[in-house]
Amino acid sequence: MRTKNSQKGFSLIELLIVVAIILIIAAIAIPNLLRSRMAANEASAVGSLRTLNTASVQYSTTYGTGFPVAIGNLGPANPATSAAADLIDSVLASGTKSGYVFVLAGVAGTGGTIDTYTITAIPSTVGTTGQRSFFTDQSGVIRADTTGVTPDVNDQPIS
Repeated sequence: MRTKNSQKGFSLIELLIVVAIILIIAAIAIPNLLRSRMAANEASAVGSLRTLNTASVQYSTTYGTGFPVAIGNLGPANPATSAAADLIDSVLASGTKSGYVFVLAGVAGTGGTIDTYTITAIPSTVGTTGQRSFFTDQSGVIRADTTGVTPDVNDQPIS
């Protein structure tokens, strides 16, 4: 014989408690996930700057016209020329990668060759895609600005 109180399943209160516990765990985990994602984007940006420095030196050595004028000069092509040297992939050549915007600017010196260049990597959305912005030039030293604004040669070098 069955009684009315022998029903199987969870009560509404028990379900609400489980949902509350899941929400508390999510509230703890999501900020850590976002910080991890920003750190990964920043690490990717630094790696991309190293790639761009290496590609710029290789460009200068290969074509003898100095450094590239813009990031597009390092992009994919077949056959490779000084206008598109095929030294970096199409994602990085587009100027946007992993939540960062990259700008390479070559500066002409005397004699018409590009003697110096600067590269900046700025988060697409400061505080969401990254917190720090980065700068490098022909010296190969990568510098970081902790505010996410346009970095320059006066910022702190990273190790």
